[in-house]
Amino acid sequence: MEILFIFAACLLLAACLITYMYREAFTNRVIYHDLEFAAFPKSFGKVRIFFISDIHRREVSHKVIEKIKGKADIVIIGGDLTEKGVPFERVQENLQALKTLGPVFFVWGNNDYEVEAPLLDALLLNQGVKALSNSSITFESETGDRLFLLGVDDISTNREDLEEALSETKEEGFRLFVSHNPQIRKRIRPEHGIHLMLSGHTHGGQIRLFGFGLYEKGGLIWEHGRTILISNGYGTTGVPLRLGARAETHLITLSHPSEII
Repeated sequence: MEILFIFAACLLLAACLITYMYREAFTNRVIYHDLEFAAFPKSFGKVRIFFISDIHRREVSHKVIEKIKGKADIVIIGGDLTEKGVPFERVQENLQALKTLGPVFFVWGNNDYEVEAPLLDALLLNQGVKALSNSSITFESETGDRLFLLGVDDISTNREDLEEALSETKEEGFRLFVSHNPQIRKRIRPEHGIHLMLSGHTHGGQIRLFGFGLYEKGGLIWEHGRTILISNGYGTTGVPLRLGARAETHLITLSHPSEII
């Protein structure tokens, strides 16, 4: 009888833990970051970016959309928008939801190549989403100051070309760099002039035991004079469970120090 009681208790604890991990995987958390940069042009005032990475199989919740609506200037998808087995209809619905927040920009992640890339490329084009694949786009203020948004392909697929993305950013300006896999930061040199880097991919380890995981937990780090944000991501891969690395999205406000009140 005692063995049966212990066994039942263990089953109950396991069920509670799995339920908790499932809920952690499907939270709709938005983390707010106010980031000041002396190099950020005052003429831009404040630029607000909604950053979401690693959507995978999830549907972008209306709860997230309602939290962000009217608060973002642009949306950046940091790769792994989809993966093998995800219906294109779901991907389209996610893009349509994100488009209600502002212009959408996308960088490729390793799992995005599990689907037919030409079809995904066509879907992005049809939805008016700008894919930054080893390329950049320039935003210019009324006074001629520049903000460069650079997107580099996923390093694990050997499609990355950092120099190509940088080739159109030779003028002075603030450089915001996005690439799915944060390992590319090892190739960034001081002369590249990158001020802020956004990445995902790691899921924060997704399942962390006693604080340890296969990958570092997401967050802000400062490295070699630049700011790096690595997101835990919004979705999951493998099993839809998380522990110690809750799902997250980000609303990032960029400004010159004198612009934050």
